[in-house]
Amino acid sequence: QVQLVESGGGLVQAGGSLRLSCVASGRALISYYMGWFRQAPGKEREFVGVIRRNSGSTLYADSVKGRFTISRDNSKNTVYLQMNSLKSEDTALYYCAARSQLGYSQDEDGYAYWGQGTQVTVSS
Repeated sequence: QVQLVESGGGLVQAGGSLRLSCVASGRALISYYMGWFRQAPGKEREFVGVIRRNSGSTLYADSVKGRFTISRDNSKNTVYLQMNSLKSEDTALYYCAARSQLGYSQDEDGYAYWGQGTQVTVSS
């Protein structure tokens, strides 16, 4: 099993930037596709993006494309979510998740392991 811990959330003004980190322990991160999801108050959890195991290939939700970037450092067992040009609608609890099967998934059911989340609040 892999354990995931997110960090880096906080309060930021609209137009600002934040970088979230997700550190894995228990197993090497290189074994997993790593996804980011978010859940705003009163809404369902939604897909943000995902990065492949061994490469920098990524897939993003349309709502964040061009503003958010996922990267990974397998030597540090860490995945990052760089968020630029933040909007008030980006306010949510952000989760990282690990997927062992091959292939991208935008469905939270495709991920077996989850962190506890880190709160991002964007003030307008």
